[in-house]
Amino acid sequence: MQLPHDPSNGRHVLGAAFPARLAGDVRSVLAVMPDARLGPVEPFQVEVQGEVVAIPSRIYNEEPEVGLGRSLTGAQRLILHCLYSRHSDGRVRQRRLEQIVSSSEPWVVPFVVQLAGEYVLEILEAIGRGLPGLAVPGSAQRRVYGEFIARNAVFFARTERRVVSYWSCYYRWKYAAFGTYPGGALVEEFRAAASEQVGARWPRHTPPPSADAASGSA
Repeated sequence: MQLPHDPSNGRHVLGAAFPARLAGDVRSVLAVMPDARLGPVEPFQVEVQGEVVAIPSRIYNEEPEVGLGRSLTGAQRLILHCLYSRHSDGRVRQRRLEQIVSSSEPWVVPFVVQLAGEYVLEILEAIGRGLPGLAVPGSAQRRVYGEFIARNAVFFARTERRVVSYWSCYYRWKYAAFGTYPGGALVEEFRAAASEQVGARWPRHTPPPSADAASGSA
């Protein structure tokens, strides 16, 4: 659902995408972002270390001038990249994702996981490249993603189903087995991270990684 076009309301919506302790940094970021011609698309809620945040599904703000971005701190630039990873233009999402994917900040994680459930193949491949530690037991990346998924089981199950849907609609001709699809490989690693976090096998909402085209119709 498209929220009404109201710049002040849009800023409030974007501010709710991050933990309250980052409010000052978020205000600095919003100050350099141009107002959008359209309001953000209705946010989705997730929990980050015990705090509920609401992240917009899409934003329509033009990117700020490069010089304005240089005035931000490292944390503020990370916030800026997170927000623009929700942009309506897939090329902007990919470019911004590549700036955040290697971060182990817990509040970055939902932005990355949400992108894993979208349809742009190049974005899925960029996530895979940016998370080499996800496949390493005990790594910082595996811990932070496992914790997030353990706190957001319903959100992750919905993400898994979206991955299956996009694979079946757009990429099954190229990746007959779901496990060979970059999105399928990602959710398998996310699931392994959650299993390690809780000490038990995490529920599956996708075809097994070895499933072929015939057995993979979920």
